[in-house]
Amino acid sequence: MKQPILETERLRLRPFTLDHAPTVQQLAGDPAIADTTLNIPHPYLDGMAENWINTHADALASRKSITYAITSRQDGALLGAIGLTLNQQNRRAEMGYWMGKPFWGRGYTTEAARALLAFGFNELDLNRIYATYLVRNPASGRVMEKMGMRHEGVQRQHTYKNGRFEDLATCGILRSEFKQQA
Repeated sequence: MKQPILETERLRLRPFTLDHAPTVQQLAGDPAIADTTLNIPHPYLDGMAENWINTHADALASRKSITYAITSRQDGALLGAIGLTLNQQNRRAEMGYWMGKPFWGRGYTTEAARALLAFGFNELDLNRIYATYLVRNPASGRVMEKMGMRHEGVQRQHTYKNGRFEDLATCGILRSEFKQQA
C-alpha cells in the first residue's frame, strides 16, 4: 500500500520523516500530551521519536497501520500526528491522534480526522472507524463528536496509567453514517 498525501483547507497529512524527530520529541514530550494520551510516555527520551518514526514503513507495508504527520499547508510546520490501526479482516480501524499543545483549540485535529475518515472509508474500504479517549479528557471526546462519531460507551477502569486506573470512552462511526453526513 502506498501512503498518499491528504490535504485539507489548512493541513497536509503526509508520512513522517526522520527530519520530524526533533519536533516530535518537543511536542510529544510535553507532559500534558503524555497525560492525556494512552501510548505516549513521559519523559520522552532522546531516540524515542526516531524509533517510533522508523516503525511506520513496516507497519504500512504489512497493512497493520498508517500514520500521518499533521502539517500546516501554509509553512509545513509539524503540528501533531494521526493514524489508523487496521483490522482488515473485519474492515475496521482504530483512530489515534495527538496534537501539539501550542495548536490546541484551533480545530486542526477535527480537520485532520475528517480527512482520515474519508480516506479510510473511500480508499481503504473500511466499514467502521472508532477511537477511544480517557474520560477525564473530554476535549478529545468533543473532537470525536465533531467528526461525526457517536459515543458508544465507557469501559470503567479499563487502563492503568501513571499509577491509577482510568475509564476509557469509545466513539465510532460507520461508513453508512459517514456517507450520510457528506
